Amino acid sequence: MKVKNRLLINYVLMFVITSAIAVIAVVILSVASGILESSLVKNRYTASSLMKDDIAHIEYNDIINNNGGIQVIDYDYRIVLSEGISNFPKSQLTASEFTEFLTQSQSTTRKFSYSIAYNEKMKFWLIVTFPTSIRIDFNVTRNSFYRSADTGAVTWFIVIVVAVYVIMLIISTLIYSRFTASSFTRPLAMLQEYTNKLRNGDYSARANLDLDNEFGDLERSFNEMANQIQTEISLRKKSEDIRRQLTLDIVHDLKNPLSAIMGYAEYCLNNPDQANENYIRSIYHNGSRANSLLTGLFELSKLESSEYRLNMKKTDLSEYLRAKIADLIDELESSGFAYEFEIPEGELYVKLDEKEMDRVFDNLFQNATRYNGKGTKISLTLKECDGHAEIMLSDNGIGIDKDLSEKIFSPFVRADKSRNSETGGSGLGLAIAEKIIRLHGGNIYLVSDVGMGCTFYIELPI
Repeated sequence: MKVKNRLLINYVLMFVITSAIAVIAVVILSVASGILESSLVKNRYTASSLMKDDIAHIEYNDIINNNGGIQVIDYDYRIVLSEGISNFPKSQLTASEFTEFLTQSQSTTRKFSYSIAYNEKMKFWLIVTFPTSIRIDFNVTRNSFYRSADTGAVTWFIVIVVAVYVIMLIISTLIYSRFTASSFTRPLAMLQEYTNKLRNGDYSARANLDLDNEFGDLERSFNEMANQIQTEISLRKKSEDIRRQLTLDIVHDLKNPLSAIMGYAEYCLNNPDQANENYIRSIYHNGSRANSLLTGLFELSKLESSEYRLNMKKTDLSEYLRAKIADLIDELESSGFAYEFEIPEGELYVKLDEKEMDRVFDNLFQNATRYNGKGTKISLTLKECDGHAEIMLSDNGIGIDKDLSEKIFSPFVRADKSRNSETGGSGLGLAIAEKIIRLHGGNIYLVSDVGMGCTFYIELPI
């Protein structure tokens, strides 16, 4: 059921309920009025109940004790007896003054209640006066002996009044329900419009209701959801682009060695007498390249698996790096590289998988020696910084483009954009190194630019 129809039904039900409450209130008020009237002092001491032919025998002490008053007015409008409170300013009244008093005594605005009785035999009026405590002048009167030519007119008048009242109430209910419903349906319709845009692929759609209520909260939730969806779509597209490029890179890097292997193998099969060591060595070399690429892909896939776990042990990082450097010094010297190491004497403990961490430093040192010429200086520094161990591995070689340094840890990204296998590796070494560092709970990043060398920063939690 639509909101506007539901609201209309609710208002109609409310109309029925309030009408029933009004009827009940009238009945209760009428009953309460009768109960209250019977309990008031003025109704216990009425002029009729106190009336005596002999004025001297009228008992009025209880009236005086209850803050009331009693007056007797004879046939000539003289006040012959007055005790207690009195609202007559003089002892002799005129006929018109007494008539006006009798008329005003029944006024709903009077501040005193009067009970008046006339003694036909002795020709005098007895008036009992009490201050008004409360007055409920509400009553519905119907005389069963009522019969006249006005019956039809009265009936039609009542019917018309009730009909006009009901019609006005129905019209006001309809108008108010539609007006109220619009405050619900308008923001809902706008939210539906934005939702349809989002469903149809417009991920930039954002609601703009400018409301400070529950619909405003719904608007903010919708916009947050739209932001999240747009972000996820962008990440998915980026992931698909990366996967597509990754597939092309794999095909490219495997195609060349496999083509060479097949070419040399076919030549050797067709010309067995001319096969020599160079052909066999070329087949082996290209096979090794393909195997290295496939091994790197396997290792990267293994590190990305949620089931893979490192063999972490508490390790003195200073001692580990000293031992690692000792294994590399001979290779650096034989390749013509200078070196400088700064490792503190004190112990600095971290949790390491030494086998996997060896691969990180082997990749970093291999990159430094592969892309830089002889005479390049390689430096390694270890220090404690803000609760973590920081390792800086730098060189003063050729460096790489700053834009490329920001994505160098992605698979198959190489400083050599021509993807020449003779000048570069598989393009997986730094991607694997980053995965290993991340699994250790650390971080690795590169600062470099062309002609300024490269500095790799590795942070590990202590």
